[in-house]
Amino acid sequence: MKKVLAAGSLAAAAVLLAACGSGQVGGSGGNSVQNNKQLALIPGVQAEPFYISMQCGAQAEAQKLGYTLTTSAPQKFDAALQTEKVNALGSNPPAALLIAPTDDTAMLAPIQQVASRGTKIVQVDTSLKDSGIAVSSISSDNTEGGKLAAKTLAELVGGKQGSVLVLDTIAGTSTTAARAAGFADELKNHPNLKSIGVQFTQNEPEQAAAKVTAALASTPDLIGIFATNLNTGEGAATGLRNAGKIGQVNLVGFDASPSEVDGLRSGEYQALIAQDPAMIGQQGVDQAVAALEGKPVTKTLTAPLHSITKATMDSNQQYFYKQQC
Repeated sequence: MKKVLAAGSLAAAAVLLAACGSGQVGGSGGNSVQNNKQLALIPGVQAEPFYISMQCGAQAEAQKLGYTLTTSAPQKFDAALQTEKVNALGSNPPAALLIAPTDDTAMLAPIQQVASRGTKIVQVDTSLKDSGIAVSSISSDNTEGGKLAAKTLAELVGGKQGSVLVLDTIAGTSTTAARAAGFADELKNHPNLKSIGVQFTQNEPEQAAAKVTAALASTPDLIGIFATNLNTGEGAATGLRNAGKIGQVNLVGFDASPSEVDGLRSGEYQALIAQDPAMIGQQGVDQAVAALEGKPVTKTLTAPLHSITKATMDSNQQYFYKQQC
């Protein structure tokens, strides 16, 4: 079952705590999570505007509903580092864990360990291949987001022919993989555009910049780049800037961080596909609390996406990510 979320606002700081009231929670787990109004959020990586915005939305909703939310994010988008954060929940697990799994397979075992102690699991943004462990999963429709990126790029280039590069993050990341797949699928409808494949960047801007430099050297007719997230987009912009190709190669980025918005305004990006991370965080808390209190829970929720160009950015400011609440 899918529902579409309404657009919301954004923002936040890297690690926040919200002190809230106490009370009885009817969780179905062991005694360690009984009478527990503690929620935990473990996003994909710290200090990234998308996850900061998600954290703000989650924290505001938790406080509104009388729960306490603690956020702990790994320094990098890495399964081993995120596993440490999950394991640190230890013998005092939260009533519910909101998590953006950094690997759709490797994160299963540590999340299962938390669930086995009675904690409700809600997936936000990314998800595991095994969908059974989570009571709810909330994310953008990333396949459609990739398709929207391809349609946007096709509109930007008109009927001009050329090659297109896709920059992905880390193999096994469900969200960006879906974006790349949706982009490739839609690109088939635009015969003037030819994909030269997907390059993985390990979610490092420096690697994305290097991939762009190599593609420019090997592909003289490169006309477009689709960057599947913030870091790949920032790296792609750097690569184009270093080569003097800003504006000559159309860059479509995913997300709408402050740096990406600045890049759109200055012409480094030609379009952004914006998500609504604050709403994802808010709905993650809503679903977690519903599960804890024995209320109906929606298994899958899908957030909307928005294609923003320089010409339309002023009317779409509500979708820009922020770095503080």
